[in-house]
Amino acid sequence: MPTNLPPDYFNADKRYREAENLGDKIACLEEMISLVPKHKGTDKLRADLRRQLSKLKNEADSHKKHGAHPSAYHIEKEGAGQVAVIGPANVGKSALVAALTNAEPEISPAPHTTWKPLPGMMPVYNIQIQLLDTPPLDPVFTEPGLFDLVRKADLVVMVIDLEADPIEQYHASLEMLRSHRILPRDTVTNSPEQERFTIVPIIVVVNKCDDEISDENFSVLCELFEGECPLLPVSAESARYFDQLKIHIYEKLEIIRVYAKPPGEEPDLDTPFVLKKGSTIIDLARKIHRDFYEHLKSARVWGSTVFEGQLVQRDYLLADGDIVELRT
Repeated sequence: MPTNLPPDYFNADKRYREAENLGDKIACLEEMISLVPKHKGTDKLRADLRRQLSKLKNEADSHKKHGAHPSAYHIEKEGAGQVAVIGPANVGKSALVAALTNAEPEISPAPHTTWKPLPGMMPVYNIQIQLLDTPPLDPVFTEPGLFDLVRKADLVVMVIDLEADPIEQYHASLEMLRSHRILPRDTVTNSPEQERFTIVPIIVVVNKCDDEISDENFSVLCELFEGECPLLPVSAESARYFDQLKIHIYEKLEIIRVYAKPPGEEPDLDTPFVLKKGSTIIDLARKIHRDFYEHLKSARVWGSTVFEGQLVQRDYLLADGDIVELRT
């Protein structure tokens, strides 16, 4: 007998597979169970889901009882996205994170000053993006936890130093990632060998572009890098090109800001909901509250629609800056 699962079930299943902690996985499984139609054709599926749920709850209880200490490299995601800032020693990663965020990493010309990741929040438009300062990529000293952090981050910023053989730094950093089965998205060739790799979006940032002379050197570097990857200039010391870098990070995260408008009231334009590009009305409803998701009757959108306040369907594709009124 066919199961006839609704589309919302497959959305919940996708979120379950992408969830990174037990709490999120448990919540997704509970939602999936609630969405499975109750008939003979779904008996086995519901039993399997309940077994998975029981196993995860037991695992969560075990963690609580034993007081497991999380790794220093396990940092909960906050804000609109998590960005891992990586690179060799003394390229200016800590200085860059300190200048862009509220974090206060130790900054020193001595190598290996940073021994564990440190988060900070970077304001972009009217949202916050989490940057992680990380220990340097080094064939001898780098801990495996750093590569786990890179795999889980939403975006990776690789920093190289304009004044210290940036080409060698780039290739050495890339080789370290490859040796741990991590590939930049821009280098993927769809070969069978790459199927076992984790593909991550990476921005390559060239630090110490402090003045017009360094800008000329950066232009030469870009010519030498032709065919490799795009490069972004930045100066952690003087904050040159910070605005361009922030906007590029925002765009590379592939997110949109959507504003909620309670019926009969003005929208709150200070605190947007952040969604991935390709999100729909029902994705927004789920993000706001489960009641909206379960009892949504109608929605109106100002922004990307043909006319302001247009009535739209649950699968309407939202755009950056849209204002949405949900009714239950």
